[in-house]
Amino acid sequence: MSEVRQPGNTRFVSQAILKVASRCNLNCSYCYVFNMADSTWKMRPPLMSSEVFEMALARISQQCRATGQDRFRIAFHGGEPCLIGPDTFDTWCGRARAVLGENVNLSFVMQTNGTLLDSRWIASLLKHQVSVGISMDGPKEVHDAVRVDHREQGSYDRVERGLRLLQEAKVPHGVGCVIPLGADPLTVHRHFLGLGCTQITYLMPHFNHDTIGPVRQRFGATPCADFLIPIFDAWWFECTMDVQIDDLKNVARVIMGGRSRSEAIGNDPPGYVFIEPDGEMEGLDNLRSCCDGLSRIKLNVRNSTFFDLLTTETMHSQAIFEGMPLAQACRSCPEGDTCRGGYLPHRYSKDRGFDNPSVWCADLLKLFAHLRSRMGVSIEETKERRRELAAKCVPDLDAVGTQVF
Repeated sequence: MSEVRQPGNTRFVSQAILKVASRCNLNCSYCYVFNMADSTWKMRPPLMSSEVFEMALARISQQCRATGQDRFRIAFHGGEPCLIGPDTFDTWCGRARAVLGENVNLSFVMQTNGTLLDSRWIASLLKHQVSVGISMDGPKEVHDAVRVDHREQGSYDRVERGLRLLQEAKVPHGVGCVIPLGADPLTVHRHFLGLGCTQITYLMPHFNHDTIGPVRQRFGATPCADFLIPIFDAWWFECTMDVQIDDLKNVARVIMGGRSRSEAIGNDPPGYVFIEPDGEMEGLDNLRSCCDGLSRIKLNVRNSTFFDLLTTETMHSQAIFEGMPLAQACRSCPEGDTCRGGYLPHRYSKDRGFDNPSVWCADLLKLFAHLRSRMGVSIEETKERRRELAAKCVPDLDAVGTQVF
């Protein structure tokens, strides 16, 4: 699924990610919301109310009027957003267009596990031109090892059914796969190709410097790179651009001097805000994987505007609107200007905060080196391409955006 952010001025929000459900019908073992360091979901109402949704729309409208911005994205997220039901979803999408009017080019996306999709959901997704991200981790035996429901039953069959519904109705969609460490990469990738998937994103799992030790002991020094490199080579030699592997394409993009379109690398400010079911705003939701309450800002759409995010006394203002400082250890790295330290939650440690390289640093360096070799682009050529693009003032209308998978 494409990742878009308003270009230019990053001192305002260009995407609101509405966590319309704080509960989920699945219980995936690696879920950063429910099964890692954070427990704040327990204090949230299960579903967002219409009152909170209307307040979120009011804040979006207020900001768009003040800034003159003409593009905005609303993402429906969770938990599992399909728990709100297709009727509420239809009503809320209609209300969003009514409130924001003709002056804002509004787009909708939804991130779902796919298990609750049915014909009514498909009709609403088509009606409102919603792009969908669906989570799936490979063949049944791989997927069902981690993506289970609350009875410990695998979800693969239900997810595949939801994927088929999206495909048959031609709903724009992409598949997000958290890298299944230790699995055969080509078996996983060819499974997606066999399902007819044409837009795939492979996501590095959420670990930080306090939790990565057992992973390295079990899977070695570079398990993510060892998974991704055979997939890249298969894509490079065997596929066409009809198949998009978004994370690998993004690495190639920054090697060619372009801006990153993903938070996973590049450290560009994402310019989004999460809104919880009770109206509380959060900046970087995935920081829940680091420690309890780290994602909280303690501002609420009921009594705070998006502009209040600029003055919050937390790290989130800098992270949302400026990007976090490069870790000291990354400043002399030859890929420091491309990787930019990796994904923020992967940089965390209790002792040093975010002043660390990514726990996947070795993987990223190995992956970058492999792609540079295939593409024939040196680090110096990347720098020169970046200077040329900057001199030409080439706009990037599809800059950084959240990974909603």
